[in-house]
Amino acid sequence: MSESSSAHARPYKAGEGIFSAVSVGAVFILIGVIYVATLPASLWDEVVAFFGSFSSVQVPGTGIYLPAPAVPAAHAVLYGAVFQFCLGLGILQVILLALRLAWHSPIGKTAETVGHLVFWLGASYLVFTLLNDATTLETWFVFWAAILVVLGVSLIIRALVLFARR
Repeated sequence: MSESSSAHARPYKAGEGIFSAVSVGAVFILIGVIYVATLPASLWDEVVAFFGSFSSVQVPGTGIYLPAPAVPAAHAVLYGAVFQFCLGLGILQVILLALRLAWHSPIGKTAETVGHLVFWLGASYLVFTLLNDATTLETWFVFWAAILVVLGVSLIIRALVLFARR
């Protein structure tokens, strides 16, 4: 009896290994492509300048102080790279979802992929619409609040996929 259960576990684990390898390889390719795409600007210099510009600022309309870049609009090149990264990961999740459905992956893994898809595509939309050369401190904090909403939506979607299969 244990031989048959381990025989079923091997193809599943081998399939998950393929998904992991594709995911990691795609992320490395994505990082390299985005780095080259931002040339002649140095993406590394943009990242250093971005984090170097952080200070504690008051969230507009509150008495709360949180870290934020002094001039959020000054980092449009970095925001463009972040948008490309989020969109690339969203597209990767679409591909992984198609593969998972074709290979009849366990519902838990499929639900996880759907949740990731919603998060990364939602994040790419938010970066594209809120983080640009017109970003103010107010839109900076709106972006982070909206990211929390997208995170919550992605978790609910994941739960709905799990619930639908039961």
